[in-house]
Amino acid sequence: MTTTAPSAEIVQVAAPAPAGPARSRRRRARRSTPLTIAMLAALAYFLLPLCWLLVASTKSTQDLFNSFGLWFSHAPQLLTNIKATFAQDDGVFLHWLLNTAVYAGVSAVGAALLAAAAGYGFAKFRFRGDRVAFNLVLGAVMVPATALAIPTYLLFAKAGLVNTPWAVILPSLVNPFGLYLMRVYAEDAVPDSLLEAARIDGAGEARIFFRIALRLLAPGLVTVLLFTLVATWNNYFLPLIMLNDPKLYPITVGLSSWAAQAQNGGGGANSDMLALVVTGSLLSIIPLVVAFLLLQRYWQSGLATGSVKQ
Repeated sequence: MTTTAPSAEIVQVAAPAPAGPARSRRRRARRSTPLTIAMLAALAYFLLPLCWLLVASTKSTQDLFNSFGLWFSHAPQLLTNIKATFAQDDGVFLHWLLNTAVYAGVSAVGAALLAAAAGYGFAKFRFRGDRVAFNLVLGAVMVPATALAIPTYLLFAKAGLVNTPWAVILPSLVNPFGLYLMRVYAEDAVPDSLLEAARIDGAGEARIFFRIALRLLAPGLVTVLLFTLVATWNNYFLPLIMLNDPKLYPITVGLSSWAAQAQNGGGGANSDMLALVVTGSLLSIIPLVVAFLLLQRYWQSGLATGSVKQ
C-alpha cells in the first residue's frame, strides 16, 4: 500500500489563522469614524438633559439663572431642595408621587395582561372576523391619544367617573401597540405542539394560558409593561382634563401647577418654586430608572432566546 502526501491545497486550507496582530489590524479596519461620531452625538443627546437636571436640582432658583447650566454652583443644596420639595404645600408632592405609582403600576400590569391575552388569542385561535378585528387594532395604533381625550372625558362624565383614579387607569388599560407586539411575539414564542400536548392531557384553555403560555410570553409581557408604565407615568393631558382635586394629581400635573405658581407669583429668579419644580422632576424619574434596572434581565433573556434558530 502506498501513501500520498497531502496536497498543497489541503495544507493551505488547514493552515492556522493569522496571529494576534493581524487580527487586531482587521478589527481596527472595521471601525467607522462617522458611525462613532453619530453614536457619541446620540449619547450626548440623551445624557445631556439628565446631566442638566441633576446639576440644576442642586441649585437655588437664583443660581439657576446666574450660573452655568452644566456645572454646579458655589453652594450646592440638593438635600435642602429635596426637603423643601417634600414639605411644600403640606407634603402634597408625596401624594402626587404615590398617585403616579398607583396609576402607572395598575395600568401597566393590567394593560400587559390584557395585551398578552388578546395577542395570544389572535395568534393561536382562528375565528370568524379575526383578521378584520386585528386590522382594527392596527388602525387604532395610528390614532393619537390626544384625539380621544375629549370623547373619553364625555364618556366618563356620563358614567360619573370624572375626578376619580379610574378616569386615569381605565383608559390606560387599552394598548393597541402592546396587543400587536404580543401577537407577533406569541406566534413564535408559544409552540403549537406544546398547546396540543396540554389539551391532550386535559388542561383547559384558561389553565394553558396562565400556566404555560404566560411564562413563555414573559419577555414580551415585560416589554409591554415597561412601555405602559413609562407612558402612564409621563401622561399629562388625560389627567389634566379628568382630575380636579390636587390630591389626586399625578406628578406631571402637580409639577405643572407648581410651575404655573412660580410664573404667576413673579417668576424668574425671585420665585423659590422653580427650584422645587426642577428637584421634583429629578425625583420623578428615579422610580422609572429603578424599574428598568430591575426588569431589564427579562429583556436580555428574551433577546437571547430569539437569537437561537429553532
